[in-house]
Amino acid sequence: MTTETSEQSGDEDLVAGFRRDAEEFTAVYDRYFLDVYLYAAGRLDVQVGEDIAAETFCLAFRDRQRFDPARGGLRPWLFGIATNLIARHRRKEARHYRALARTSPDPPADSHEGRVVDWVMAEHMGPRLAKALTALNRGERDVLTLICLAELTHQEVADALGISYGTVGSRLSRARKKIHQAMAKENTHG
Repeated sequence: MTTETSEQSGDEDLVAGFRRDAEEFTAVYDRYFLDVYLYAAGRLDVQVGEDIAAETFCLAFRDRQRFDPARGGLRPWLFGIATNLIARHRRKEARHYRALARTSPDPPADSHEGRVVDWVMAEHMGPRLAKALTALNRGERDVLTLICLAELTHQEVADALGISYGTVGSRLSRARKKIHQAMAKENTHG
């Protein structure tokens, strides 16, 4: 049994539980909160990530009866909610990336920017990467970050965003191409 298959069968039990008794929804929280939090914190910052994760589970609890397992698992559903909430903070997110592009290459280690710089590549890559990320449209940035930060599969991203599997692939391909081009341009000018 694959991890995805065992996760789906576990999700079926969770769904059956919270449909019988709302208090059973805590099992969904226990299983997926950390993943959603890490994704949101990676997209924004620690505090906002915490708020987004909490709001994700509040909305999921409110809408739990409308969850449709035929459309995908709980994890992609939760990441879809989180991604929509993050979109509300899109301007703030874009400002973070623009600010990172203008700052020195050594942001504080405990900041979101510091983790991105450490996580993504070697020294001096952060500002150029952040500038490259600003070239992506919302759909491309959502797909890229769901795959890279949340480690969702292409199908989970499709489920989370309500788009086709092929659209995930094309958005990811365009995002990679734009980042590659932006980074190459920075390398020739910087």
